[in-house]
Amino acid sequence: MSSNTDPAGAGAARSLLERVFREEAGRLTASLVRLLGDFDLAEEMVGEAVVEALRRWPSTGPPQRPGAWLLTCARHKAIDRIRREGRFQDKLAQIAALPASAEREPDDRLRLIFTCCHPALDPDAQVALTLRAVAGLTTAEIARAFLVPEATLAKRVTRAKQKIAAAQIPYRAPEADERTERLPQVMRVVYLVFNEGCFTTAGDLGVRRELVDDAEWLAALLAGALPQEPEPLGLLALIRLHTARWSARLDEGGRLVPLADQDRTRWDARRIRSATALIERAAAMGRPGPYQIEAAIAAVHCEAPSWRATDWPQLHQLYDMLLSVDPSPVVRLNRAVVVSHTDGPAAALAQVEALADRLGRYHLFHATRAALLRDLGRTEEAARADEQALRLTANPAERSLLTARLRAAGDAH
Repeated sequence: MSSNTDPAGAGAARSLLERVFREEAGRLTASLVRLLGDFDLAEEMVGEAVVEALRRWPSTGPPQRPGAWLLTCARHKAIDRIRREGRFQDKLAQIAALPASAEREPDDRLRLIFTCCHPALDPDAQVALTLRAVAGLTTAEIARAFLVPEATLAKRVTRAKQKIAAAQIPYRAPEADERTERLPQVMRVVYLVFNEGCFTTAGDLGVRRELVDDAEWLAALLAGALPQEPEPLGLLALIRLHTARWSARLDEGGRLVPLADQDRTRWDARRIRSATALIERAAAMGRPGPYQIEAAIAAVHCEAPSWRATDWPQLHQLYDMLLSVDPSPVVRLNRAVVVSHTDGPAAALAQVEALADRLGRYHLFHATRAALLRDLGRTEEAARADEQALRLTANPAERSLLTARLRAAGDAH
């Protein structure tokens, strides 16, 4: 039997290509965008290289350096395309400068992140474009993640690319002053990627670990590229602290396990130490910010030997600090959970009730309210609050948890 018809070989090649594309797509696209100055052409050439790999690898076997192979192939296809379009002489020098190796070039991806997060673009478009171009997600994947039709997401990305072209936004890392101005939005996008991975809004799974890994990678890239900025260190620490608890986060049935009930022996102590060191580095710069404070809050939880032994007074202080820089209703809601441990559930419930007008459509508002009502023995009201939370969340892991609570409440009567 010819290897061309070997289904096992074709399957192995496809699996390898999927993994390589996952790891390399952003870097390949970034390299081509920088030199071609054309978002669509760069993505198209990477796509054509993948198709070429799918055609060849099952019969020839995968190359020793798949990423380098894809980059070289994409470069040749770009040369062919530009030659056909009569722009060869103008672009030849740029194309020739493309690296033939697949050594990591983080600056290309950093340029692309800052380009995607240009203030001229709509925030939703910034997120979509970053996920597409830098994290290498498909339009369909991003559309599912944000609960919009694929066609809508595609238009959003297309408009963003057109705006980049029309406004002649350069593909470069901004100057220091621009970088400082744009950094908060870049980190917000990374945080959204992370949050979507933790509480995915679509699909059958409650989590998407690959998005969390992408977010950690992007945060590490920012922290490495901007070593004098404390907030990227805080963001990276925050993500690492959450991923340190990953293995205890869901039970065998895929149900979300609340922090209070997690098996702390399953937490990754090495990642916790790594994150703590990042927090200390950031704190030494003397410029506290929301991500550093959120990381410090996560660290207090990670370092507590048990839920009961958590240092609640310290968390209360940290949340007060966080409110001073981020006075959002979600921060107030989270702070109320801490208040329930320092001042009692009645005091916490009063603070939560005050947020009803602003968070009435937020499922965690109702879930938090339900927990406080249970603590106060108001079980019927708690069940109604959990029912409201269940109606407002599409996350499978959270739905499973809420359903179990409602079932338990029903059994108790």
